[in-house]
Amino acid sequence: MPNPPWFVRARLKTRQLMLLIAIEEQGNIHRAAESLNMSQPAASKLLKDLEDLIGVPLFDRLPRGMRATWYGESMIRHARIALASLGEAGAEIDALKAGHAGSVTIGAIAGPAMTLLPPTLARLNRDHPDLRISMMVESSDVLLEQLAQNRIDLMIGRLFARHDKRNLHYEPLAEEDVCAIARPDHPLLAQGRPSLAELARASWVVPPEGSVLRHRFELMFQNAGLQPPRQVIGTAALVLVPRLLQGSDHLAVVPVDVARHYAGYGMVKQLPVELSCRMDSFGFITRTDWLLSPGARTVLAALKDEAGRVYPASAGREP
Repeated sequence: MPNPPWFVRARLKTRQLMLLIAIEEQGNIHRAAESLNMSQPAASKLLKDLEDLIGVPLFDRLPRGMRATWYGESMIRHARIALASLGEAGAEIDALKAGHAGSVTIGAIAGPAMTLLPPTLARLNRDHPDLRISMMVESSDVLLEQLAQNRIDLMIGRLFARHDKRNLHYEPLAEEDVCAIARPDHPLLAQGRPSLAELARASWVVPPEGSVLRHRFELMFQNAGLQPPRQVIGTAALVLVPRLLQGSDHLAVVPVDVARHYAGYGMVKQLPVELSCRMDSFGFITRTDWLLSPGARTVLAALKDEAGRVYPASAGREP
């Protein structure tokens, strides 16, 4: 008969997990005990029992508080995951008791948020009306942080070299081209295909400094021996872009899917010029150290199925 897991042998208590997190947040065991409505001696005993059972010190005792050791940092990280999972279990059960099929939060970058999410959400609303779905539209950096904190269940975004890919599963979906847009009566639209030099002299609405697209946009001009545009408005709020273009001669660089969305409402027009500052592919990102709920699995399956229609070129692509 196999040995039981260590936490069974150690008789690990959820109160011990809560204590570890409280000590890290409060900085000492006295305040941690107070936050959990227990006495300091009881808290000290809980911590000592756990350290004795694991066989390593979880905190360094300092003159003015306590600091987690490497063992403690590892244990605290997993304690947060375990308690968050239990919280999700309670919320899931409450939703099922209330007649809902669960609650799922999707994160997405702007392009797929405008093309993939609307038909998928309409389909889910039709086929699974009891499933409560929320969505968040942000940059990949923000979404990855939200995913790590369990604030979203899954995301559609990008992974770059700087990102920690441990505990993440990435399934590529599609590449994302970018283009230049302007208000429908912009003078450049009446002059045929503008040159890169003309674009360099124009005023622009661009992504904020530090973003990948902003860097590649400026590099596009520098590689051609031109100075990047100097009159720029930097913003990550794509919803503001059409408004910023109205009544001005600004151009904007945006994903093609975003341009088509706004052009469909007559708010902007796409300039007849091909930009070389394309973005990397994006895809579905989930955590490997976290099991998706039944509702989240339903949503992910619907997204993948709908993606075959929205991005037909990506059908059959291997992860």
